[in-house]
Amino acid sequence: MRFSSLLSGGLDGFRPNRPVGAAARAAFTVATIAALLLLWQHGPAALPRPTEIAQALATLWNDHGLADELTTSLWLNLRALAWSTAIALGLAYLSVTAAARPLVSALSTLRFSGLVGWTFVLALVTSGASLKLWMVVLGMTPFFVTSMAAVVDAIPRERYEHARTLGLGSWRIVWEVVVRGTADQALESLRHNAAIGWAMLTTVEGVVRGEGGLGAMLLNHSKHLQLDAVFALILVVLAIGLLQDRVLVWLRRALFPYAVIAAERS
Repeated sequence: MRFSSLLSGGLDGFRPNRPVGAAARAAFTVATIAALLLLWQHGPAALPRPTEIAQALATLWNDHGLADELTTSLWLNLRALAWSTAIALGLAYLSVTAAARPLVSALSTLRFSGLVGWTFVLALVTSGASLKLWMVVLGMTPFFVTSMAAVVDAIPRERYEHARTLGLGSWRIVWEVVVRGTADQALESLRHNAAIGWAMLTTVEGVVRGEGGLGAMLLNHSKHLQLDAVFALILVVLAIGLLQDRVLVWLRRALFPYAVIAAERS
């Protein structure tokens, strides 16, 4: 009976929009991981094998100061995330005023520009660790502003009218309806945009190598074609990024369980 239900759930996994049980989901996950490892092990000869990457990771940790470089990159990303969150949320919340909307729109367009030209501008006013920080902030903030401004713009007018009937003032309405009312969506938007900081790691830490970091290590080993070390560092970045993502998911569930329940029911 158990096998037949598992088989039925497995077949449902190949049909669109069919719910499957936990056992079937676990089986699909294990099968996917096994298939990827098999392809990796028998892929092009130029690619390092999992065992070689594991050895390179141990060498990087023991002999090349990977722990210190990881700490440098993690601290950079956390500070950049804090600054971009403060800037993006502040501007998105102020987009309820006509005076702030042109600035929000202008900053949103910067997501198409990249960092090539702006790096020189930032280098004129800052340097070293501050340069790296503001490069990451500039890379993250336009996307964060765009997503949160869309969230604020999508608030139904009925919520504002309901707040007015309660006798709330204009800025109190902004606090209750815009800030508190979209807090769960702000955290979800933060989670999606937090990955951008890790994606920019190589570019930013490659420009300012004097401060170290995983990006500088990655470029150094890539320059010498040490692919086992390169893949090891890529996996470290992926692991840290996924851990950060899981922490933010847990935080949203802990702080806003009503939003998670509503999303699961819809």
